[in-house]
Amino acid sequence: MDITLQNVIRQLERNNFEVFYAPTLEAAKTVFENEIVNKLPISSASYADSITMRQSGALDLLRAKPGIEFIDTFAPDDSLEEKIRKRKKALTVDLFITGTNAITEQGQLINLDMIGNRVAALTFGPEHVVVFIGKNKIVNNLDEAFQRIKTISAPMNSKRHTNFKLPCQTTGICQECRSPQRICNTWTITEKSYPKHRITVILIDQDAGY
Repeated sequence: MDITLQNVIRQLERNNFEVFYAPTLEAAKTVFENEIVNKLPISSASYADSITMRQSGALDLLRAKPGIEFIDTFAPDDSLEEKIRKRKKALTVDLFITGTNAITEQGQLINLDMIGNRVAALTFGPEHVVVFIGKNKIVNNLDEAFQRIKTISAPMNSKRHTNFKLPCQTTGICQECRSPQRICNTWTITEKSYPKHRITVILIDQDAGY
């Protein structure tokens, strides 16, 4: 583990996050199962979309776990109204998993959302939140976090929404658009976990997501 990762872990712990180190995405799934899923009393679970979280296999693991009511907030056959209803219900679950757009070397999580269900869950609601973070998300400070999100995370994410018409899909950088389908609407900076250890970070020593 390099010195940057060591420092980020130390800062996260000082900020009251629970932190686990994983050398690979596969190891992150193992940590998630052994240290979180198998140790917490979980009767319900849900998620907000994250490439890193999906790449780890944690979502499939949680979805298949017996005895857990799994709320699928992205079921392809659901109407938008049903997805919104489920996303509201997801704020009441025992365990919520997701990713982050950026993390500073001071141990802050920075995110930019379209609807706000992901940042809402980070802020309040679910009993436990687990955030999967690849080392490529680490930046020096808040200014670099905002820059990273506007030039990497948001434009890349917009390309996944092929039915949306957004200028950043072609320019590769935020245009501060006024599109009704704009995906950049709500910023959050999570300075600390409250209560202590409500938010768990699995920091992965591998590039993952964007």
